[in-house]
Amino acid sequence: MQVPLLDLKAQYATLRDETMSAIEAVLDSQYLVNGPAVRELEAAIAAYSDCRAAVGVSSGTDALLCSLMSLGIGPGDEVITTPFTFFATAGSIWRVCARPVFVDIEPDTFNIDPTKIAHAVTDKTRAIMPVHLFGQTAEMDPILAVAAERGLAVIEDGAQAIGATYKGRPAGSMGTTGCFSFYPSKNLPGLGDGGMITTQDDEVALRLAQCRNHGQGSTYIHTFVGANFRLDTIQAAGLLVKLKYLSRWSGRRRANAARYDELLAGVGEVVTPTIREGNVSIFNQYVIRVPRRDELHAHLRENGIGAAIYYPLSLHQQECFAELGGKAGDFPVSEQAAAEVLALPVFPELTDEQLVYVADTIKQFYA
Repeated sequence: MQVPLLDLKAQYATLRDETMSAIEAVLDSQYLVNGPAVRELEAAIAAYSDCRAAVGVSSGTDALLCSLMSLGIGPGDEVITTPFTFFATAGSIWRVCARPVFVDIEPDTFNIDPTKIAHAVTDKTRAIMPVHLFGQTAEMDPILAVAAERGLAVIEDGAQAIGATYKGRPAGSMGTTGCFSFYPSKNLPGLGDGGMITTQDDEVALRLAQCRNHGQGSTYIHTFVGANFRLDTIQAAGLLVKLKYLSRWSGRRRANAARYDELLAGVGEVVTPTIREGNVSIFNQYVIRVPRRDELHAHLRENGIGAAIYYPLSLHQQECFAELGGKAGDFPVSEQAAAEVLALPVFPELTDEQLVYVADTIKQFYA
């Protein structure tokens, strides 16, 4: 049996006619950049995320960059974040010439440990950038409390978490900004790169909208230097088709995760995901912790099962951040996670037969 990590073709087959119709409408209109579908998608995502405003941008990475630039964060500033995440989180901080300051993670959720954040704040700290990793929100209440006490912005990296909630509050609705990615592997997948920034602040929304268009306030009048972060209209049109199905897909992912929990419950070597009380995860990934991870990964691959390692190296150990002085042992929880995590297929179109096959193959390995 073949079980891919992700099957984009299976999902597209059910939406092909709707998607092609939406694309053709954009092509017929020739409003190809920031067209009407972008405004419609922004309003829909704002409503979905319970936010006052949303601003479409060119990618999840650019959502982070645009947020940092719009908030005036740059050289000499520090931004507190996690070392266990996709590269863009810290990379975006670096690109605005600010300094990423890493704080270790919780061992069960893989999210930033809020109890360690206050100790990392200095007089140079301007923001906290928590990541809602694998589809579960970070522990936001204590993060927001530190930010309020110290006068810091909070940039939620929700690239993997649109639709997730924390104590009833949607991802992206709690911080100064919320940043989402529509990369094709995400739970709300675009037709290529795309992103969105949400906010509860109308002034921030205006500055974000200007920043994505070179800082332009009115035609060819620039109030500050922004960048080209515009969202293509075709991307927005395709996403509007898919947004209607997002809650259903997220429900299927949760059902698949629950099935894995059940099937793997008797395997002592496997630690299944922990979802905190009050959290609703969208399981952008279903990540287990296991001994002999690389051997298991190879075993799954040999048996036709797609799996992936998110992430094999803690960011403080990446060569490009060497001047930060990070070394092995600085963030032991993150480093241990990098040696043990393995993501299993969890996409909505999985069959129960496939789920059972994945679990049985893992049981076979540890038997």
